[in-house]
Amino acid sequence: MKNWISFVAKRISSVDAKGKNSATSLLSVLGIAFGVMTLIVVMSVMNGFQRNYIDAILNLSSYHIRIEDNVHHEKEIADFLASRKTVSTVTDFLEAQSLITTDNGREGVALIRAIDPEVYEKDAGFAKELGIVSGKWDLSGDSIVIGSMMARNLSAKVGSKINFFALSGSSDVELLSRERIFTVSAIYKSGYSDINNTMVFISLDKGYEILGDDAKKVTGIKLTSENADRPVCSALLEQFPEENIKSWRQYNKSFFGALRIEKNILGLLVFIIFLVVGVNIYNGMRRLVFERKTEISLMAALGARKKDIQAIFVMRGLGSGLSGALIGLVLGILISLNSSVVFSFVSKVIYWFTYGFTWLFNRANLYAVTENPMYVLYSDIPARVFPLEVIVIFLFGLLAPVIASWLAGKNVLKLNVSEVLHEE
Repeated sequence: MKNWISFVAKRISSVDAKGKNSATSLLSVLGIAFGVMTLIVVMSVMNGFQRNYIDAILNLSSYHIRIEDNVHHEKEIADFLASRKTVSTVTDFLEAQSLITTDNGREGVALIRAIDPEVYEKDAGFAKELGIVSGKWDLSGDSIVIGSMMARNLSAKVGSKINFFALSGSSDVELLSRERIFTVSAIYKSGYSDINNTMVFISLDKGYEILGDDAKKVTGIKLTSENADRPVCSALLEQFPEENIKSWRQYNKSFFGALRIEKNILGLLVFIIFLVVGVNIYNGMRRLVFERKTEISLMAALGARKKDIQAIFVMRGLGSGLSGALIGLVLGILISLNSSVVFSFVSKVIYWFTYGFTWLFNRANLYAVTENPMYVLYSDIPARVFPLEVIVIFLFGLLAPVIASWLAGKNVLKLNVSEVLHEE
């Protein structure tokens, strides 16, 4: 790039920043900054929502890979998994559905997970996502661990008695019984409400006792990365084709598909926002080309090629895009990393504004003014910033004005130098 092109681009930007085009230049930079900042924050908060669900499901429910009714090649599969470096933990468990009753007369439904009591110490992801909020993890004897929503619906607490009144299981299990009584040892709260509302944990030995010897055992496999499931599944199916093997992508296909659609819609939002910003910059740059037609003609008369003149406007767009994208990048990351503080602050501001407005014009309704509970919910969800998404948003913010400036600068090629100078 020739030095004079950079020099002229800087001079034009400097003049426009102080002249009549200052508002247009400032709005262009602010538009890009606001777009980049907003999208980074929105994507980060959405990632927080989605990852809460996904992490809870993968660590507590589906695992990365499930092998159902693993009885034919139990030892061979165990040896195979032990030899794979991508396999982190392997857990056997039983599952059954039940109608439960409590000692206070409440009723509900539950998905029983009979599991090795030591999983809480062996599986860090399980312990993290389970999130014990009351009591302590204990599956010894007739102990049971239930979710926070189930505890609330049943008015149960640590020490409450729960009976598996109606139970699905093998042929040697009684369908109805008032003798399957367990004592709540802990209450957990995961990131997925359905798990909190339905899933209960008992010991594996107790599971065989109440579900029968014919209960189908499931092997849950966790990997070092959730994206390593495809090669491990392929290798398992190749060696054990008769086994029922499912990856986490198949287990909750519709749910994960819905989450993927949400991300795709947000991706479309990225495109639309920067399309609007680009159109505004394009119109502003076209006006700038028209206003600078005399200077353009003089440069052409002095020997500047039209493509070099067009590059001046592209560099100007690059400067606006870089400034706006950097400002938006910094603000977006700062807000995302402090999202709980920001949401709490916004909640307080809206509350006091509403309170003041109501106090001035309708004091009788002051009792009804409260903080919006949704902001409290948002502040409890940690935003998650994914570097790749941030880079893509930054590049969109940078390239949108560059492309718009290049398209607007094509009008330079249509100017007739002699006609412009004759008019002057």
